[in-house]
Amino acid sequence: MTRPSAQYLRGRRIDPTGITGHESVADLIDNAFFAYNAGRLREGCLLFTQRMLEPEVTVAMSLTGAMTPAGLGMSSLIPLMEAGFVDWIISTGANLYHDAHFALGLAMHQGTPHADDVELRDKGVVRIYDIFFDYSVLLSTDAFVREVSARAEFQRSMSTAEYHYLLGGYLREREKALGLERRSVLSTAHALEVPIYTSSPGDSSIGMNVAEQALAGSQLRFDVSADVNETAAIVLHAKRIGGKSGALIVGGGSPKNFLLQTEPQIQEVLGIDEKGHDFFLQLTDARPDTGGLSGATPAEAVSWGKIDPTMLPGTVVCYLDNSVALPLLTSYALARHKPRSPKRLYAKREEMMARLTREYQAALRFRDQRAEEAKA
Repeated sequence: MTRPSAQYLRGRRIDPTGITGHESVADLIDNAFFAYNAGRLREGCLLFTQRMLEPEVTVAMSLTGAMTPAGLGMSSLIPLMEAGFVDWIISTGANLYHDAHFALGLAMHQGTPHADDVELRDKGVVRIYDIFFDYSVLLSTDAFVREVSARAEFQRSMSTAEYHYLLGGYLREREKALGLERRSVLSTAHALEVPIYTSSPGDSSIGMNVAEQALAGSQLRFDVSADVNETAAIVLHAKRIGGKSGALIVGGGSPKNFLLQTEPQIQEVLGIDEKGHDFFLQLTDARPDTGGLSGATPAEAVSWGKIDPTMLPGTVVCYLDNSVALPLLTSYALARHKPRSPKRLYAKREEMMARLTREYQAALRFRDQRAEEAKA
């Protein structure tokens, strides 16, 4: 006779061997991360490597927080892109701006969070928590962004993916001129044709410099409607070619919502038949009860149509510091999954937009037909 408790006791027995100091990161996660947020990180690593990295899954990453100044662009994001584990990105502009410092050969230094900020300001030192850099780093990067953005190919309205692709090409040239490599996320994304969007393009030093040039007559404008439609087109394309959509959310905020809103844009606004993202992995230190998760825990996201309800078991939230969790996830993925072929989605933007437009027009005709029938 089966004991009533049996259905609840099917999980792996907690019986770890002692840590020796010789374990790989992947082995440590598999064999010592059993419970609490360590357990959630192990579940997230398994979700990412065993399901989200299947060939048919298109993986989007959203990125918030000051990750690139801390070096996570080089340590984690570039390896993930090079392995084909991230197919497109939505990032804060700040992460992309600070990413550019490294391609330009500018220095960021380890510091302390306990410094006297009045003294730092007097000495021309900028602090991001425990990261220090000279104020000239900002001025040099500003000058580069303005110089590049003033060129002829930038003098038009464009999506942020277009802007970042062009900017990434110039950063790649500068890297090569300086004898640098694998320093910049934007440069790597250009080479691999990984589209990078910014949900709030004016909310960064890149946007500030573009705004300054607008006062001087520049015709460069960020087309936020193009961003909304292009990101929705990427998700729809992934589904329509028989694949799935996976969301890797590092942090929260506007980039997270911009990624998840692709499904309500497809379903609610455009009227196209769809069910939601298939996989959802979030690394965050925010809490849902304060509104810090932007109204989108996986279960709550189902009510918005952001997550396919049948795929809710394919969701994990790890409440961890991203500067710790992302390198661990990256190391685990590279150890446990072979590289995937890059999807090179940037080059497919027109094709994907054409599909979205066709399906929207068909849905619009159907909607108008139903409205006429209701009047009759």
